[in-house]
Amino acid sequence: MPDILSLDATGQLAALESKRISAMELLEAAAARYQALHGRLNAVVATDFERAGARAHAIDEARAKGDSPGALAGLPITIKDTFDVDHMPASSGMKSLLGRVVGDAAAVSCTRHAGAVIWGKTNVPVMAADWQSYNGVYGTTNNPWDLERTPGGSSGGAAAAVATGITALEIGSDIGGSLRVPASFCGVFSHKPTWGLVPQRGQVPPAPGAYAERDLNVAGPIARSARDLRLLLSVIATGPVAAKAPSADLRGLKVGLWVHDDDFALDAEVRGVIETFAAALAARGADVKPAKPVQGRDLVPAYAVLLGSIVAQDMAPGVQRSMKRLRGLADMVAGLTGRPPAWSLPIRGYTATHGEWLEADEVRARIAYQMKGVFERFDVILAPVAPVVAFAHNHKPFTGRKLVCSDSRTIPYASMLNWIALATACGLPVTTVPAGLAVSGLPVGVQVIGPHGADARTLAVAQAVEDEIGGFVAPPPLGTAI
Repeated sequence: MPDILSLDATGQLAALESKRISAMELLEAAAARYQALHGRLNAVVATDFERAGARAHAIDEARAKGDSPGALAGLPITIKDTFDVDHMPASSGMKSLLGRVVGDAAAVSCTRHAGAVIWGKTNVPVMAADWQSYNGVYGTTNNPWDLERTPGGSSGGAAAAVATGITALEIGSDIGGSLRVPASFCGVFSHKPTWGLVPQRGQVPPAPGAYAERDLNVAGPIARSARDLRLLLSVIATGPVAAKAPSADLRGLKVGLWVHDDDFALDAEVRGVIETFAAALAARGADVKPAKPVQGRDLVPAYAVLLGSIVAQDMAPGVQRSMKRLRGLADMVAGLTGRPPAWSLPIRGYTATHGEWLEADEVRARIAYQMKGVFERFDVILAPVAPVVAFAHNHKPFTGRKLVCSDSRTIPYASMLNWIALATACGLPVTTVPAGLAVSGLPVGVQVIGPHGADARTLAVAQAVEDEIGGFVAPPPLGTAI
């Protein structure tokens, strides 16, 4: 049949159910796509085709007998390498974490019970702590739109694999934009659930074997369509999520457009795409008004403390000591100049005292309360994901990195935290939707942010956008038929 891998997961599952293709044939097609692109993309970094083949064969036999083997029966998928998978422990970019005997992470187990055929792991930064995906174990993952650029992080390998059809679905995670940034950089959909909707157990970090649900962190789906996000979320969520539901009515939808903010830098080419996207919503009847839901000068320092205190727990003792020395240097610079250096924002989080964490938590609680009033005026908030499009690979130390805008202006690397901070700090659901291509030809995603617990709302809006405006656009071929 014509390129089965160009179909989204729902389309591939329909082909499996109608027996136009077998699970084994679909797995072989995914394997061939992976082998054709791996040398240039390096998105999938560990494979287990032997067990996956046995699984696909068993599902084909069950289907032939008339059994109903699950909502994802026979669908070949990959999993972000921060989740433990049976016989494929999460490396999180660290060789020391390989070789462990593990079972499936909680969310992964849900997909397996639903019939998914898990065959590979996708690349991440070391301990999932960057907006680029590279490490000393598996190397660097490239962006399918431009191999000289990053696909984002930490779910960079996942988004690149989805964008190129290597896989139709992925489970990613997000504590600092790790679902949203790769989706924006690679032009795919993602959903950051309301905090607590999807179980975290089996993710690394935190340390293997941890049971506590980490503050801020979530697991969620990456896909090429909004309906696929809803499908996978319905499988991995602990609460009720409809696998199929109607799209929202864009007519009369109250949209707060958050793209002008003196506190947050934003490249003009990114703003232009999102404003054009918002105009398309308005042309279809949405009530789009400017919004500034939060004061960035309050939000970002608090979020940096909440986030940094979590990340610091995964740092080696020597790194922690280095962070404390850098904190001392930053404090000295602040004393001399009257303001802390831009690079010190995450470091202040890494070295926060418990008292500083409590102060940040109070700010977070106040903002979350204020957001209830914001969502009385707006159904959803539209906001950028990142201040720039996908940027060139940059493996310098964090303190030496800058983001370069289309007008050659530079902004701090830590600016990647700004636009994603609100939803993360307050545990809000976000569906990231492809908004269009920038002047540079690179994709730009937009956050559709909803009230706490309103995952169904943001997903319904994303579905309406896809139906009426457009959605996923495949990247250019990488020198071979994909």
